[in-house]
Amino acid sequence: MFRPTIPIEITMAAPKTAITPTRQDNYAEWYQQIVKAADMAEVSPVRGCMVIKPWGYALWENMHKELDVMFKDTGHENAYFPLFIPISFLQSEAEHVDGFAKECAVVTHHRLTMNAEGKLVPDGLLEEPLIVRPTSETIIGATYAKWVQSYRDLPIKINQWANVVRWEMRPRVFLRTAEFLWQEGHTAHATEEEAREETHTMLKVYEKFAREYMAMPVICGEKPSGERFPGAVATYSIEAMMQDRKALQAGTSHFLGQNFARAQGIKFQDRDTQEKFAWTTSWGVSTRLIGALIMTHSDDNGLVLPPRLAPKHVAIVPIFKNDDERVTVVAHAKEIKKRLEAQRYEGDAIRVTIDDRDMRFGDRAWYQVKHGVPLRVEVGPKEIEAGTATVIRRNTLAKENQTIDQLVATVASQLQAIQNELFEAADKRLKSNSVRVNSRDELLAFLGDSDEGSMDKGGFAYAHFCDRPEMFEWLKQHRLTARCTPLDEPRTPGKCVFSGDDTDTVGVFAKSY
Repeated sequence: MFRPTIPIEITMAAPKTAITPTRQDNYAEWYQQIVKAADMAEVSPVRGCMVIKPWGYALWENMHKELDVMFKDTGHENAYFPLFIPISFLQSEAEHVDGFAKECAVVTHHRLTMNAEGKLVPDGLLEEPLIVRPTSETIIGATYAKWVQSYRDLPIKINQWANVVRWEMRPRVFLRTAEFLWQEGHTAHATEEEAREETHTMLKVYEKFAREYMAMPVICGEKPSGERFPGAVATYSIEAMMQDRKALQAGTSHFLGQNFARAQGIKFQDRDTQEKFAWTTSWGVSTRLIGALIMTHSDDNGLVLPPRLAPKHVAIVPIFKNDDERVTVVAHAKEIKKRLEAQRYEGDAIRVTIDDRDMRFGDRAWYQVKHGVPLRVEVGPKEIEAGTATVIRRNTLAKENQTIDQLVATVASQLQAIQNELFEAADKRLKSNSVRVNSRDELLAFLGDSDEGSMDKGGFAYAHFCDRPEMFEWLKQHRLTARCTPLDEPRTPGKCVFSGDDTDTVGVFAKSY
């Protein structure tokens, strides 16, 4: 008997990924799951704080190492200043204290005692409350005031690696936490020209680090007045675009003029025997860079790391079915490891790990994928017999069968190829999602009037603007931000998209973190 064919709709299952949800489904939650899957950090018992786990901290150590060399190459020395700042120090610089007042943690007592109910309570009221440093301009300035008497004592160019506390209301691991790690540079100079040159030099250091080490393209520019560091004359930043097309401020360099020098009494006798106030700067990057790196490169299978910063360059994953095979394959893997570690990448030994844990091969392989190790090398009895290994690039998951000699000879060039490919992909994303707009309507149409990230909408909008309070009020209403005026953007006549007035200033606007 003939039966009519009934069309059946076939729905193809989505490709399986290690991270759920995917970037497309829920970008914010995807980010949290990347941090978890890669064992980078976890939320601590103290609200808004984080525990940085070994893999995440190893990444920060590599950032620390490379940046520290760059700072010293530009004439800076490391020192350390107190965690606690007398409240009177902040009060001496009104604009500065106003900018940080809502984020300050305050110490008012110096001991605990047991009350009648057997509970610990604060005791020993301090004569002057102490601020847990949100940044160190004021206390370092007070120290410089003691160190400087003559123009011969200048410049002072010091950096410190430290932790700071800013009481965040909406914390997110690495991006915004109540306590985080950073470096903060503080310099004092005899002339305005020298201080301005320092400000731009350090901005270029950050740009170089972002591009060449993080494989992350950035826009260098000056912040508009509403985004300026409290107390600064000018603030400059590097701005990066994440995969959801939001902007992330990845580093800042501040020209402080003589504001902090006047407040803290940093003055000196110049060559003309006149007493003058010093010109100061400050600049810093933090563990926020780890968040930037995650959101720039990672995919739905886990973390993706640029080789120049990866804690490990190569993970060798042995394949074995029994103890006898395990002994043979692991011994072979150790020989490969030894040969690879004798090679150099960017002047350092290749960093290699062997994952021979008592786990299924597939679980070990996925572990290395989720942790973002740039190259994975799989080797088992068949590979030993053939004198080969399967080599997988993390950024593309492309597999290639290579001889051991070929792997050893080309490991550095393969790592550099990954580094280059990551930058090229991020740079293409930045350029293809940057547009010029000529009105507020075009700005809203491009960026969207929403705080939610999207993989399909938004980016960097270039527009003429006038730096006025009403612009910042409008942007705030629509949950948008003015990022910077790019330093490489030529001055061209145009109409402000907010007021319609003539202006030659072009800025970058975006949703942001």
